[in-house]
Amino acid sequence: MRKLIASTFVSLDGVMQAPGGLTEDSSGGFTLGGWMFAFLDAEVDLSAAGFDGKNRELVLGRRTYDIFAAYWPHQPADNPIATIFNAAKKHVASRTLKSLEWNHSSVLDGDVVSALTALKAQPGLDLQIIGSGNLIQTLQAASLIDEYHVWTYPVVLGHGKRLFESGAKPGALRVVDSKVSKTGVVMSTYVPAGEIVLGTIGEAEPAARN
Repeated sequence: MRKLIASTFVSLDGVMQAPGGLTEDSSGGFTLGGWMFAFLDAEVDLSAAGFDGKNRELVLGRRTYDIFAAYWPHQPADNPIATIFNAAKKHVASRTLKSLEWNHSSVLDGDVVSALTALKAQPGLDLQIIGSGNLIQTLQAASLIDEYHVWTYPVVLGHGKRLFESGAKPGALRVVDSKVSKTGVVMSTYVPAGEIVLGTIGEAEPAARN
């Protein structure tokens, strides 16, 4: 079974809305688009965490698809990320779209949880969610996400769409990789690790995790 991987940029208070540009997503009155710009440096390797979609099929929510489709097909041919995105197979979660103009794009049929469950069971490349906050909420609640690539930026935004909104399914995560860029971006990879272990500090030592 192929993996479903979610990759996202978040602020210290968990906001993932419009990291890449002023006009990327102003819904809900969000005015701080482009908040990751000041922290870009050579250590922030998009390919290392799959943010460039290399060797994967993309899974996108409707809003993220619209943003990507309006930008990447119009970039120069020598742009490496544009080349990968344009060539990748793209699965789009939408109840209203019937046809998609961006090449290699198709709408997921029916219920998104059932559609992604079926996709994961098929042979092929791993599946990569980029952005797509509402879609992540749905798939996290259904325990379909196998890995999270979360880059946390040292900013507090105060409001906006969050990676995990209220109502997220409780669960533990295990860090399998983490490093910090020179500009302070914490680049971490997590995998689900079962239920949350509860207890009272000082009464007993927690059991060792495998």
